[in-house]
Amino acid sequence: MTNETIFPAGFLWGGAIAASQAEGGYDADGRGLSTSDMVPYVNKRDYTDLSSQMSPSSEKIARAMAHASAKGYPKRYGIDFYGRYKEDIALFAELGFKTFRMSISWSRIFPNGDEMQPNEAGLRYYDSVFDELNKYGIEPLVTMSHYDMPIHLALEYGGWKNRKVIDLFVRYAETLLTRYAGKVKYWLTFNEINTTIIEPYTGGGLIMDRESRPREASYQAVHHQFIASALATKAARAIDPNVRVGCMLARMIHYPATSSPEDVLAAQFENQLNLLHTDVQVRGAYPPIAKRYFAENNINLVMERGDEEILRQHTVDFISFSYYTSLVAAADPSRYGVTGGNLYSTIKNPNLPVTQWGWHLDPVGLRTALKDMYDRYQVPLFIVENGLGAKDHPEADGSIHDDYRIDYMRQHIRQIGEAVLDGVDVMGYTVWGVIDIVSASTSEMSKRYGLIYVDQDDEGGGTLNRSRKKSFDWYKNVIATNGAELD
Repeated sequence: MTNETIFPAGFLWGGAIAASQAEGGYDADGRGLSTSDMVPYVNKRDYTDLSSQMSPSSEKIARAMAHASAKGYPKRYGIDFYGRYKEDIALFAELGFKTFRMSISWSRIFPNGDEMQPNEAGLRYYDSVFDELNKYGIEPLVTMSHYDMPIHLALEYGGWKNRKVIDLFVRYAETLLTRYAGKVKYWLTFNEINTTIIEPYTGGGLIMDRESRPREASYQAVHHQFIASALATKAARAIDPNVRVGCMLARMIHYPATSSPEDVLAAQFENQLNLLHTDVQVRGAYPPIAKRYFAENNINLVMERGDEEILRQHTVDFISFSYYTSLVAAADPSRYGVTGGNLYSTIKNPNLPVTQWGWHLDPVGLRTALKDMYDRYQVPLFIVENGLGAKDHPEADGSIHDDYRIDYMRQHIRQIGEAVLDGVDVMGYTVWGVIDIVSASTSEMSKRYGLIYVDQDDEGGGTLNRSRKKSFDWYKNVIATNGAELD
């Protein structure tokens, strides 16, 4: 990339967090308990099997419900963005953000999820957040559902497997769209919607020890999310024609383990399954591969009359996605060793290094993903999560020299620039997470992504004071130069 910027004017540089990992205030101003409030911190070192932690059993949820405090449940206290949002947004403004990706806590607006009237205190809180962003000219990019739903809907309705939840979500979405019309231009419906298949509790509120056919239940849940997303998109256009609605995918690009035709087919199939979710939300229909896959895996998807028309008529305006790593597929994966990457556990790629959490470091894979998706869909793309989780070590003076994070971001942003030169329409880039937050998968603080350090440990101890890492000043200059200066 030359020193002359190739990023388009108006490129949306920014950063991202999620309410469940940052806000805290789990019992403040009428908020109800959510699915994320049930997930404890467990000091583990094996990151390949987190399903028992990320998807708690009925017994563990009952125990968590009876636990009245936040102690031991880090997502209940987060980093107190709820109380410190003005301080944090001022730091985002110092970075020069054009946009800030955040989510709204559903249980802060509808504490149980099935009330007829919203919680006014919760609505006022987000009014204040949006007003603060507007003060600095920062455009909010808002996710309606980011790994977080009222626990009541999981316990009493069975989560997204129950079709009744569609109407409850649409009521929630219409409430947000109406209240924040003119304040929020960019909306995302569901975060990493494909995660409902990988981690059904996290993505869809399914309590798996209640499910006799878990794979089928997961696909039924994601089908209901597809319908809810389409209806929310329909509502958005009716309420405020100026808004733009996007879907959000955890992009899991797969390479074949070898050049054998069988391995190439295995990788192609994994990529088709990953992109099934954007096929539905952008093209408006399930792809051809879905029929065979459902039949061969005994997945009996229940669709009501009119579902296909809803999906066809109310497609999204753009695709947003997360990209952290690439994966490897093989016809016979048992022949290979695996990395320790929780959601991204995969066959080891001998051509790539891995992070402390077992994720392949593959900046070129981001360019490949961008080109593949743009060739397939021809709609604008938005990288709304990309970043490096690492154990940061403050120096004696409190400074943090996170050159490893700068190098990660530099390499990925450079590949985004190459994709722009390839002709890909890229709307923006929001680094995950701009400030240290509680990890979605492991509920720890020591897996840090932020450009801003938060003085809090895995047990919740610390001052919560914020400080700038070395990467803060580096990214500030990237934004100021619209991507022209990366070195």
